[in-house]
Amino acid sequence: MKLAVITDTSASISEVYKNYDNLHILDIPLTIDGTTYSSKEISEEAFYDLMATCEDVPKSAQPAIGDLVAKIDALKAQGYTHILGLFLSKEISGFYQNIFALQEDGETIVYFPETSITSAPLGYMVETALRLAQAGKSWDEIKAAFETQKEEDRAYMLIDDLKWLSKSGRLSNGAAILGTLLNIKPVLTFSQDGKVAVFDKVRTEKKMMARMKELLKEGAKPELHQLYIIDARGEERAQELYDYAHAQGFTDAIRVPFGAVIATHLGLGAVAYAWTPKIKE
Repeated sequence: MKLAVITDTSASISEVYKNYDNLHILDIPLTIDGTTYSSKEISEEAFYDLMATCEDVPKSAQPAIGDLVAKIDALKAQGYTHILGLFLSKEISGFYQNIFALQEDGETIVYFPETSITSAPLGYMVETALRLAQAGKSWDEIKAAFETQKEEDRAYMLIDDLKWLSKSGRLSNGAAILGTLLNIKPVLTFSQDGKVAVFDKVRTEKKMMARMKELLKEGAKPELHQLYIIDARGEERAQELYDYAHAQGFTDAIRVPFGAVIATHLGLGAVAYAWTPKIKE
């Protein structure tokens, strides 16, 4: 088996894996105040700076389908027997629906499963597939590992300002206005079908952080799950969540920034716990 993995710039991937020849990342363009940027080329910090002063919330577009088609054709020509595409959840982007028909079960298997997740957990899915392929695992074993991760991964997000989700279409205006008036801070999650959903609502900073810690303690185990603490300039909260996780035994927890694509929708100040099953060779 010769496996290639294709993903998009919503996934947070470790630098070591970005150098793999069989990993290919599609760009999600971002537009802010009338200017379009490549999310592959602009850094998180540079985009955060733009967000901090923008007149309107930024918007994301879909990767170019033509780029994906060209990449599949090139990989076939290079002798790849399997092409695995792991992309942003279909409930967040219309890209998945538009590429569904590109899947094949012929001489080269082209498989695009719905991930129902993004950011670091999506990146870990990508890394797992690459690692297992390098270790000589079969296609069926790699698919089984993905299904385990999809079934058991979780993400809980704290949003500092509801305007970003509201204007990006991920939250109704009515809900955003109500939240602003009542000073409600929602705890969001990804449902099993990949939708962003309100998991809980709290009104104070103290209760908000306490709820996040409860969710970690109830839902994840250090020996079973890889834990990520993710933020978009929510450093103080992220450090508090990291310190708590470390005290609970998650000594391999990883802090990562939200990429520009996800920060576009969650806004500055967002912070999250996310975990996914550890998969061994």
